[in-house]
Amino acid sequence: MSHAYLDYAATAPVHDEVIEAMAAALREVGNPSSVHGPGRRARARLEAARRALATALDASPDSLVFTSGGTEANQLALAQARGGPVMVSAVEHPSLLDAAPEALRVPVTADGVLDLETFELLLARHRPALVSVMLANNETGVLQPVREAAGLARRHGALVHCDAVQAFGKMPVSLAGLDVDMLSVSAHKIGGPAGVGALVLREGLEIAARQRGGGQERKRRAGTENLAGIVGFGRAAELVGRHDWQRVRSLRDRLEGDVLGHCPEARIHGAAAPRLATTSCLATPGVAADTQLMALDLAGVAVSAGSACSSGRIGPSPVLLAMGVEETLAACSIRVSLGWGSGEKDVDRFLAAWLALWQRKGGRDPAARGAPLSKPAPMAS
Repeated sequence: MSHAYLDYAATAPVHDEVIEAMAAALREVGNPSSVHGPGRRARARLEAARRALATALDASPDSLVFTSGGTEANQLALAQARGGPVMVSAVEHPSLLDAAPEALRVPVTADGVLDLETFELLLARHRPALVSVMLANNETGVLQPVREAAGLARRHGALVHCDAVQAFGKMPVSLAGLDVDMLSVSAHKIGGPAGVGALVLREGLEIAARQRGGGQERKRRAGTENLAGIVGFGRAAELVGRHDWQRVRSLRDRLEGDVLGHCPEARIHGAAAPRLATTSCLATPGVAADTQLMALDLAGVAVSAGSACSSGRIGPSPVLLAMGVEETLAACSIRVSLGWGSGEKDVDRFLAAWLALWQRKGGRDPAARGAPLSKPAPMAS
């Protein structure tokens, strides 16, 4: 049985064009560090991909450091904190929070947005060496006021990093637009391969390498480059502008509207805040997240609970708890994340499976008995 895939925030399908570009790179031999012909051709492919990604991010190609993914990019940024503490928002990805357990955590509002007033007070009190604030939350899709936070942090002498892994490809993202010093992105969230990411640096910023033993990436990240993966990342970056996110937003809004129409007690976490068009973190009171995941999976619908990097453990999400969500409600929350390939049939399949589970668990539907779910709104192709 094929699934309605509604877990784009975990990983997106790889574009056919990306597979073709990677296959072409894999068919040729050559280390980009070698000076012979095959090595020079490999170097040319690498630098073409670097330019493509830099163009998509409105950055200089020289400012990109390719990594093994968003996690490594985030932790390479963390390693630049010298001479003071690290400060992060309370809803950052585990790749930051777990790597810096001693970091000062800035609270967020009930909608999951950084509390800028408290942030400014903490900046003045602690004078951090580095501040990290994500652009879009991986569980709720809530957008953070990164540019405003960066301005405040810079006044207090801190380096500023932004984890843009979830946002890149779904909204305009640029280092200059966010006014940050470092920016993390990942290939597999935009239709590229897993295992490739990048840290984008402000022009002129010198960083200390975490991996040593080679001169790759201008001595900022040792190790032979994952050429095929980087080529795939570059090709995926060239495709980010072709998706109709307003269409996806309409699908997401219809899904949420139907859930709330049949279960008024349900909650959409972060609904009042600016969010990505793709993501819905919804709670069904009284129905545990693992029960929902299993029932939906059996019905051919793929969703998740919390961050994919930690969803092997199903329990209350630290992100939701940081937002002040009651533990019992947080434990009943799942993430539905749509993407460019999502359609009306995927939403219909989710709604039918979710409603059947809700009713089996004794949920009372205020709609007329047997009433159909809302008809799909007309959508642009």
